[in-house]
Amino acid sequence: MKFDHNFFKTLYGCEKRLTIPTLLTLLRIVLTPVIIFDMMRQQWGSAFIWFVIASLTDTFDGMLARWWNDKTVLGACLDPIADKILLISCFSTLAFVQSPLFAIPHWFVMLILCKESIILIGSLFLLVTGSGFVVRPTQLGKMTTVVQVSFIMWLFACYFFSWVPTKTYYSMIGIMVTFIVFSFAQYVTIGLRYLVNMVINL
Repeated sequence: MKFDHNFFKTLYGCEKRLTIPTLLTLLRIVLTPVIIFDMMRQQWGSAFIWFVIASLTDTFDGMLARWWNDKTVLGACLDPIADKILLISCFSTLAFVQSPLFAIPHWFVMLILCKESIILIGSLFLLVTGSGFVVRPTQLGKMTTVVQVSFIMWLFACYFFSWVPTKTYYSMIGIMVTFIVFSFAQYVTIGLRYLVNMVINL
């Protein structure tokens, strides 16, 4: 995807409508402050329900876009942004809110923020420089998101039912860190490959 004059001209021509998949993605963004508000009020049952609904929009927006062949640049760009807004907001709130059982370590939130910031800056750089870079999540990246979403759902359930499975909690933290580190390494490798190709073709 090359961000030049022709790109924006094409974008203006094809992005005049909001598709149902894009509306689902926007719904995920809109639901994020609702979830955070319930977390702040310690309303874990309703936070869990809203989070499940938000997670389902992530499943159905891409599915419907593929089924109906209704993919748009706006939807492709908003989808990962909506995921990051939801997950980072939830993890940050879990780290700083007075939780009843477990507290998300602050270093874990910083790890996610650093990873996403570096990937975002690197992706924007490659897009703007016209290296031929295409914004596309890897399978490992998708699995990392699934693991994080599953963990938040599980933690909400623990808060609601007052479960204290300490060993499971620390095991899941370890699993998430492993996925985050390996997916980050994969994205960095992909970015460096595009950068090297761009330098060679200069």
